[in-house]
Amino acid sequence: MSTRANKGSPLLEVRNFSFWIGKKAILRNVSFRVDEGEYVSIVGPNGAGKSTLLKCLDRIHTGGTGQIALAGRPLAGYSQKEVARLLGYVPQADGRLFPFTVEQFILMARYPYLSPFSAISKEDHRVVGEVMRMTETTRFAPRRIDTLSGGERQEVFIAAALAQGPKLLLLDEPTTFLDYGHQDKVQALLRRIREESGTTILAVTHDVNRAALQSDRLVALVEGTVALEGTPEAIMRPDVLAEIYASEFLLVDHPRAGLPVIVPDVLREGDA
Repeated sequence: MSTRANKGSPLLEVRNFSFWIGKKAILRNVSFRVDEGEYVSIVGPNGAGKSTLLKCLDRIHTGGTGQIALAGRPLAGYSQKEVARLLGYVPQADGRLFPFTVEQFILMARYPYLSPFSAISKEDHRVVGEVMRMTETTRFAPRRIDTLSGGERQEVFIAAALAQGPKLLLLDEPTTFLDYGHQDKVQALLRRIREESGTTILAVTHDVNRAALQSDRLVALVEGTVALEGTPEAIMRPDVLAEIYASEFLLVDHPRAGLPVIVPDVLREGDA
């Protein structure tokens, strides 16, 4: 279970933000905030706009109406390099592989600090070495990314995002397609990042249980708008989850965390 962060100053504020792709409204009047040092998870059903929201925050998608403020300034007022120094983005795994070694790939993430003709500096190498130590990816340094397992690649992608030196780490389904062992490793890595560097985390996930156990707050998107927002204790209730997912849920208290978690509600043939 996460260690609840003390409420700090807002690092990210989204106010009445709406976004369209063509004529289709993907996000509608979305408002929430993420305070410094928090771990916030965005949950909700498929098609709710969760990944699109992260891409808007990282300016992969531009446009929309409303306001997005980062560290007290409008997001639109930053250069792309300035955004990259404040935000580290880890996208969903899409199967693309890169013909670089792990060390080369992570060094390329230092681009926000380089000019077009500058060489990689000793400071860049120092930062990358520290990030690889924190993420325990040093052992992969000479290996090509396309030789790694899915879980190992995810650790490297997180390391690359951290090499940008961000205050806020954006993660889009960080454990999707990973086996249980690698899911645990990635979640342990995120806890370590938060503890050692104080990095703020905003993660999109379909795994409501892990989100509740890991996060300070949950933001639920439904049909492109914020349906509910609150602590894990407030969200992990059958009536609240039913409102988010339009489905019934069975919850039991986690034996260690004491927080309700979802369990399958399936009876075998012959059971009462």
